Amino acid sequence: MNRSIMIVFAALLAHMLDAAAAVETRAAGTRIVRLDPGLDRLIAPTTAVERIATGFKFTEGPMWHAGRLWFSDLGDNKMYAVSRDGHVELLIDHSGGLQTVPPGSYLGSNAMAPDKDGSVLMIQQGGRKIVRVSKDLHMSPFLDSFEHKRLNSPNDLVFARDGALWFTDPPFGLPRLDQDPAKELKFNAVFRYANGTLTPVITDLTLPNGIGFSPDGKTLYVSNYGPRMYVNAYHVTANGRVSNPRVLINYPDNSAGKGGPDGLKIDTAGNIWTTGPGGVRIITPRGRVLGLIEFGEVAANVGFGEGGHAAWFTASTSIYRIELATPGQMPLRDPNPGAAPH
Repeated sequence: MNRSIMIVFAALLAHMLDAAAAVETRAAGTRIVRLDPGLDRLIAPTTAVERIATGFKFTEGPMWHAGRLWFSDLGDNKMYAVSRDGHVELLIDHSGGLQTVPPGSYLGSNAMAPDKDGSVLMIQQGGRKIVRVSKDLHMSPFLDSFEHKRLNSPNDLVFARDGALWFTDPPFGLPRLDQDPAKELKFNAVFRYANGTLTPVITDLTLPNGIGFSPDGKTLYVSNYGPRMYVNAYHVTANGRVSNPRVLINYPDNSAGKGGPDGLKIDTAGNIWTTGPGGVRIITPRGRVLGLIEFGEVAANVGFGEGGHAAWFTASTSIYRIELATPGQMPLRDPNPGAAPH
């Protein structure tokens, strides 16, 4: 073996070792709390929480796309992709729609959802709009207003089985929230966008946040971040209306643990994986809490990846992962929802 080949081989080996070292297979400060035997069908008893990457300001918006997890750093105004081995790539700088953001603010990009043409819809919390990200990472406007009034600051989004886009619109992108003079809408809505028409479907939540559908598309779940913290379930009709709201889980005002009801996802068995005070709870459609995943930092969102065989979590400074025994639902309109490359 000549010297140049040895140098290349040594550099490649060093890179592989660095990547392996970056992934903590049993991340410190994490644990899976089993509250019901039913959790064993979803997460095998020997499963550990892995820390895949860390060093960010506030991670959000996890979405499996093209063999990697795409996610936002809401506090640093950037959008990244991370691979299974922990390699991180910056995809979009200033992803929140603003060139500069005040220190300590959360005005970067947020949630994402793949569309059937291979593009991605991405929320810009600072820009108070939803943009379309093309395959070459070019951003173009998609939705920014309702009846000529600016949206508050969209937060989370999901496609329904009929192709309609649903999203939550709390005022987190405004410095003074509901009292901010730049707020133009009188409500914080859950919107539905279909056939060119934007409709506020739910307008009585104070801070609507995470959003997702049951596997059959007949139940909509929406988290309310506060001041009262809870997750609601709604029956969804064929024409995109909702009825029969019920509380799936209600967090008391003195809930132990940091964080609140933020992002959520639903697995193929219909269980709801929802962030809340203290971590991520896995809840049956009837409201029974099966377990809690603790990270030692505030959990913001959940995303299923690798063909549904892994759950990925954005939690403050880090990205976490666990393997699943029951698959999670992959995004409906993703043209390539496959597993990570090996």
